[in-house]
Amino acid sequence: MIRSIDSKTQIRLASHDDAPVIANYTQTMARETEELVLNSNVVLKGVRSFLNNPHYGFYVVAVQEHRIIGCLMITYEWSDWRDGVQWWLQSVYVHPEFRRMGVFHLMYEFIRGKAVQAKNVCGIRLYVDRDNDVAKNTYKALGMEPANYLVYELSLENSWMFNIDY
Repeated sequence: MIRSIDSKTQIRLASHDDAPVIANYTQTMARETEELVLNSNVVLKGVRSFLNNPHYGFYVVAVQEHRIIGCLMITYEWSDWRDGVQWWLQSVYVHPEFRRMGVFHLMYEFIRGKAVQAKNVCGIRLYVDRDNDVAKNTYKALGMEPANYLVYELSLENSWMFNIDY
């Protein structure tokens, strides 16, 4: 399903053909936000695996004149407390040339609409670096509010799944 918001930008679900661009944007986002250089082969393989397994979630892309200018990923988490699926918004990237022009807003409205239509989605969540005020202000402007949770993690950097080139 393609949704045209204005005459130049379309928001749609990603296809397998979009994998190289999504992988490139994922690597760029990691460099920009965490100063990480990800292994390009692993990232491309990961994007393709995700696209081949729709039970993991889905990607959304923003397109102008056949060029992908932004993307994001939705993953699923079951909530037994709410008897529904929580969507996690991840891997958000908008090409620098198109930032602060509403591209993320268009992608967000697209997924929000899909979540409402799905009937079993109980919420949309994301995590953001505590120092990223620009992102936090963007999310607040869209009606999102900080949750009462902190994120803890156990990084398995030595596993085959977490392959980073330093």
